Amino acid sequence: MSRAIGKLPVYFFVTALSLFALIPFYTMIIMGTYVSEDLYTGLKIWPGTYVLENLKSVLAQNFFKFYLNSLVVAVVNTTLAVLVSAVTGFAFAKYQFKGKKTLYMFIIATLMIPPQLGLVGFVVEMRYLGLVNTLYPLIIGGIANAFGVFWMTQYISSAVPNEIIESGRMDGCSDIGIFARIILPVIRPALITLSLLFFLWSWNNYLTPLVLINKESLYTIPLAVSLLSSEYRTDYAARILALALSTIPILILFGFGSKHLIRGLVGGSIKG
Repeated sequence: MSRAIGKLPVYFFVTALSLFALIPFYTMIIMGTYVSEDLYTGLKIWPGTYVLENLKSVLAQNFFKFYLNSLVVAVVNTTLAVLVSAVTGFAFAKYQFKGKKTLYMFIIATLMIPPQLGLVGFVVEMRYLGLVNTLYPLIIGGIANAFGVFWMTQYISSAVPNEIIESGRMDGCSDIGIFARIILPVIRPALITLSLLFFLWSWNNYLTPLVLINKESLYTIPLAVSLLSSEYRTDYAARILALALSTIPILILFGFGSKHLIRGLVGGSIKG
């Protein structure tokens, strides 16, 4: 009992910190319930009465279609990127081959290059392949992720003992079987952590769709928000409401995966 009482200050501090972190999200929701012109009259604390009209403006722009586009891109991109990162990280962590160190250092060096520098070449490549104005560039553009390879290499090196792999080979398991039956269950926290990060990056991606997609029916949510305006007026309140709605999948994923996210971050930071 005394131990629980002693932890009360910590609980109060964590609760206050959590509430403070939620203030921007709360403010965003509240601002989405007002007329755009009212947003300039001061800070809004209590909900307004214009939420249904703003919601109608959002839904009138085929918002669910854009939502589906973003979900398809984010889910497929995340699945493929995590799989490629896990396989590549397993190879770098547990196999010896010629040029391994040089290739790994080259991959790590690409982390220092801003993604915007390669955008022109990527656009030219997609245009040559005839993939402009499709969702494919948004999916394949993030599959080969240097950070994911680095993360999985470090995690597998520290979390997967060589003895487990050797015992699997002694039992007659192939390398693919070892990866699928032994490695993947062990590195589950790292997989969930990377999945959350990749999903977030793909979901919020704005620059790549902006330069590669001109068809409105293929817009993702970051592009769709710009449609909530007219020639004479920008509906900022409706845009803010759309942004609030777009955070729902992120909140759900981080809510269910927060425990694994922390385990993955801690495990990936330890090199055994």
